[in-house]
Amino acid sequence: MFYSMSRFLDSKFAKNLSSKEIADLKLLTRIFPFKISRYVLEELIDWKNKENDPIYRLTFPQPGMLEDSNWDLLKSAKSHEEQKQIIKKIRIELNPHPDGQTDNIPRIGKRTFGGIQHKYKETVLFFPSQGQTCHSFCTYCFRWAQFVNLDEHKFRSKDQTDLSDYLSHKKDVTDILFTGGDPLFMSNDIMFNYLDVIMKPKLEHITNIRIGTKALAFYPQRFLGDEGDKLLTKLRSIRRAGKNIALMAHFSHPTELSTEKVHEAIRRLRNHGVIIRTQAPLIKGINDNADIWRNLWNDSVGLGIVPYYMFVERDTGAHHYFSVPLYRAYQIFTEAYSKITGLAKTVRGPSMSAKPGKVLIVGITGRGDDKKFVLKFIQARNPLLVNKPFFAKFSEEATWLDELEIESPMREMITDDARYFEEDELSIDEVA
Repeated sequence: MFYSMSRFLDSKFAKNLSSKEIADLKLLTRIFPFKISRYVLEELIDWKNKENDPIYRLTFPQPGMLEDSNWDLLKSAKSHEEQKQIIKKIRIELNPHPDGQTDNIPRIGKRTFGGIQHKYKETVLFFPSQGQTCHSFCTYCFRWAQFVNLDEHKFRSKDQTDLSDYLSHKKDVTDILFTGGDPLFMSNDIMFNYLDVIMKPKLEHITNIRIGTKALAFYPQRFLGDEGDKLLTKLRSIRRAGKNIALMAHFSHPTELSTEKVHEAIRRLRNHGVIIRTQAPLIKGINDNADIWRNLWNDSVGLGIVPYYMFVERDTGAHHYFSVPLYRAYQIFTEAYSKITGLAKTVRGPSMSAKPGKVLIVGITGRGDDKKFVLKFIQARNPLLVNKPFFAKFSEEATWLDELEIESPMREMITDDARYFEEDELSIDEVA
């Protein structure tokens, strides 16, 4: 069972909130999306200590997520229509498309593929329209605009032809990432229809199928019972047909790995040949502590999951509330990394998924005025930039790449807004 705001307020769980908290929540959820599964409400949140509970803060919008000026605006509305305009204004100010996501929408001739992003040469992201929701919404989610009334800011496609045509034309692509939202919110039948597209002989160059999901953390029942059996059987058949299946699982806190349901779901996935990798952003008030990350990575390894990324919170939504300074992110990562088993040292971070690519904070060097961040691209729109160290002036305030003073020549190279991938001049029909 999944709870909208109105259903939550009618449930027994609402009794855990004061009248002031409910009033604030009603206003906050006019700006930020809200949905939560019964599993999270019953098995993950510590209601006796909700003020400090990381899962509560992860799923229930907090007052500090809105600036005081926006609180005043919301409360000043004198009519329903005026409130709608204020809500839209605030949402636009919250930067619904961080770091040039719209620049990643590909075109072939005059045809635009609005449900696809193609930023790195080998990997295509696909946004199935039926999967542009989640089992529960994270308060920090950088794709929050997918779930609110901002249709012009959504990535989505229900056209399997788009997916097939684009991938057929892009023979250099080896990886497809189904993302959202959460593609595993879709029914098996709909999900299988999309997976069957990738199994066509003309797409034999697609060797890796990735599924980005929070289902293991927020609704592990998706992998249990009859429907879970059907999903796992399908994934195993794809694996046996020669495609690699990787579940890109979002675990933000060790609590999400603590229940028997998630343990059983992980066991079943692994028994069916699915590789599970775990990733999450570093979020103030939820996991900004080295011991939390140490436990998360060590627990993951113990369950057979591969630690993959610690991300830096993107510059969207309530970025001011959740972001951690880059120097502090590096300190937390380094301290946690020093305390984990070697099997967990597959993890990379802190990493910024910025406009030009994934930027890793490698270290901090120098002293005084010569103190610098050492950075490098793990992935880049221009692959010639990958794995080449560069420097930026040290800052205690910077929380994102565009707040750093980057040294030449890299500064000029990454501030060039031109696409690395040239637009195809042929039409899709001419290509076929």
